[in-house]
Amino acid sequence: MTRRLLHDRQGAAAVEFALIAPALLMLVLGTFELGLAQYLRAVLEGAMQQAGRNSTLQKSASSQTGIDDYVRTQVRAVMPGANVTFSRRNYSTFSDVLTPEDFTDLNANGRYDSGECFIDENDNRTWDSDVAKSGQGGANDVVLYTATVSYSSTLPMSALGLSPVRELTASTTLRNQPYSSQASRSAVQICG
Repeated sequence: MTRRLLHDRQGAAAVEFALIAPALLMLVLGTFELGLAQYLRAVLEGAMQQAGRNSTLQKSASSQTGIDDYVRTQVRAVMPGANVTFSRRNYSTFSDVLTPEDFTDLNANGRYDSGECFIDENDNRTWDSDVAKSGQGGANDVVLYTATVSYSSTLPMSALGLSPVRELTASTTLRNQPYSSQASRSAVQICG
């Protein structure tokens, strides 16, 4: 009887499938998750490019919410439960984007230390690692417009020790239309 059971192959396929099914299911869901993330990124970047073009027009100064709503609508068409947040930072020139305020490096350590002199370019009286002012800015200003999308993963990520929330970010940098003269920015040296 034992010998006959050892050579019996009935039901082997069901047992093999039961062993392989979880890995196969994770592979299929993982592929779906990656594809959805790539599609969502493409939609987000396309919406950001269009919103960026729209936001540089003179009439956009009063319709910033409408531009944000356009991006949010495009994203939520793909991921209905997504949370979309926005930020706008403006600069005088493209070369200023994401650059720190100049400072005098007294101890030559390559970073700003309290008490060192710096050029306050954004009028907040503190040294900043980015010279930007918040908001859309004015005529001829360069704007860094960023959208961050947070959404729940379709995979049970917490079971794997990972965060169940996924995040995508897209930015566009454009110059506002020259509908008037660009406002001058004061740069004041502050020491101590």
